Amino acid sequence: MNVCLATCLHTPEQLIILTHVKRLLISLFLAAASLAQAWQQVNEDAPQPAREFRAAWVATVYNLDWPSKAGLPAARQKAELLRIIEQAAQLRLNAILLQVRPNGDALYESRLEPWSTWLSGAGEHPGYDPLDFAIRECHKRGMELHAWFNPFRATISGRPTGRGHIARRQPGWLLQAGSTQILNPGNAQARGHVMQVIMDVVQRYDIDGVHLDDYFYPYPPHHHVADGRTPAQRRQAIDTFVYNLYRHVKQVKPHVRVGISPFGIWQPGIPANIEARINAYEDLACDARKWLAKGWVDYLSPQLYWRCEGPQSFPALMQWWSSINPSRPVWPGLATVRIDSQEDPGRPASEIGRQIGYSRQLARQSSGQIYWSWRSLGTNKGGIHKVLERMYPTLALPPAMPWCGSSRPDRPSVQASHSRTGCRVTWQGKAHKWVVQVGSKGRWFTLDVLPGSSTTTTISPRVANTLDRIAIRPVSATGMSGTPGVLAR
Repeated sequence: MNVCLATCLHTPEQLIILTHVKRLLISLFLAAASLAQAWQQVNEDAPQPAREFRAAWVATVYNLDWPSKAGLPAARQKAELLRIIEQAAQLRLNAILLQVRPNGDALYESRLEPWSTWLSGAGEHPGYDPLDFAIRECHKRGMELHAWFNPFRATISGRPTGRGHIARRQPGWLLQAGSTQILNPGNAQARGHVMQVIMDVVQRYDIDGVHLDDYFYPYPPHHHVADGRTPAQRRQAIDTFVYNLYRHVKQVKPHVRVGISPFGIWQPGIPANIEARINAYEDLACDARKWLAKGWVDYLSPQLYWRCEGPQSFPALMQWWSSINPSRPVWPGLATVRIDSQEDPGRPASEIGRQIGYSRQLARQSSGQIYWSWRSLGTNKGGIHKVLERMYPTLALPPAMPWCGSSRPDRPSVQASHSRTGCRVTWQGKAHKWVVQVGSKGRWFTLDVLPGSSTTTTISPRVANTLDRIAIRPVSATGMSGTPGVLAR
């Protein structure tokens, strides 16, 4: 009787109905669970992301870093440059200092100077614009591109100059310095030409910085150029140029950073017990202490290429430079090129790790490092990659420069939804950069830095399933952080 009743209650029609009911209940349960786990924008904040300037010089003169040799096809040049940018991003650097004017020539489209001999041959169009390409590829990865100019070097012995080169047009502006020629910094017209060249790039390209190296007057033994000027007069000419450069850049684009990398010792014996064979103040007309003290630069990167111990003590020099103007950062140049080198036999990569530590400890404004030069990083010289992985465990933004502009972008409107490919996050707002931060149980991590044109990103399912917070933080062109749009579930 019980068997018959059970059989009667589970006829095929009833089983179909029961199946549909079960499916409906399961669907309702999953929908409710999904709503309970949906992302909602909340009135919360997220911790500030790490800040540190991490950059490498990419030298084009003598094809030191890029391109590997002159005359390569455009596709090969672009592939090499893209590889540098991608590898720099993998090492968690956040800026490239690309040499765009090695010696009176251009690695970009210019009406003022010819194409560089180090690119495709003197005056030869490479078939694309390397500076524009580098800017776009760096910005895609949330990195800065600083255009690096050698201001006064004009010709290098044995290298041809392209049609329209300043040495051909204005030979009276030149001074002979050994096998090279320089534009006379004491000549107001020559200085004006260099200024015009730099400002042309500032106005036409979306660069993040203007960077100058320390070749103002030539290094000994060729510093005794026949210009009839005293060291004090030469310094006055260079001071005038540096002051005007900073003023002109800020008038046109206040957010563009201006940086200079002087010789690492201002004068021998300063600070005490520091030895040097070169007197940059007297021989190079380089009064970098004045430029830093007066705020004529947004950052200074003295070339502190020596070891931590010895007659050119890295920590002693770092501390001295940092003390000059606490409101402007000192981001030292570090010589990865000297790892296991003939110049410094036996120097380990760990020396760079120590110097990074000192640069952080002794920074008065913000910390940062610039590496000379890319080739030593790209080839992992002495195992430097492991050192950088240890010292740079997370992404970092370049430090803010509120003296260049203190306005902060508004909080964006943020949404998120899940799919098979992951968690898709979208937002609306205006910013120069977007920082993607993710959190779980109170712990936060910077996941990515994206250009201001971005409006969406996708977080992989493996990561997204562990999160309870997502933040999209707006950052201004001067690095000022806005209030993030925070999602919670």
